Amino acid sequence: MKENKLVDLSKQFAVDIINLCAEIKENRRSNVLLNQLLRSGTSIGANIHEANYAASKADFINKFQIALKECYESDYWLGLFKDTKMITEYEYSDMYEKCSKIRRLLIASVTTAKTKEK
Repeated sequence: MKENKLVDLSKQFAVDIINLCAEIKENRRSNVLLNQLLRSGTSIGANIHEANYAASKADFINKFQIALKECYESDYWLGLFKDTKMITEYEYSDMYEKCSKIRRLLIASVTTAKTKEK
């Protein structure tokens, strides 16, 4: 059940990232920075999805750890966008909360998978 929730949350986060980037792009903001957020924000869900088809427990853990790293990177870009006024405080808070929720679930899942691996 936790994995399904994680898949759903990460997919919705990717949709939200795409929509946020489209809105920023419409306002003629930096495409280079947008691409960074777009890549990291959508990579989270892609790695979680790929983990569901992992060849081994180690592969599963690796995919979740990559998703976690992408989550941290997305958090960085969102903070930078907020600090440079590319997004509003409200947009930042909303996306930060979603990203944090995914991050907590990923950490718990990786910890559980590593414990079961031993």
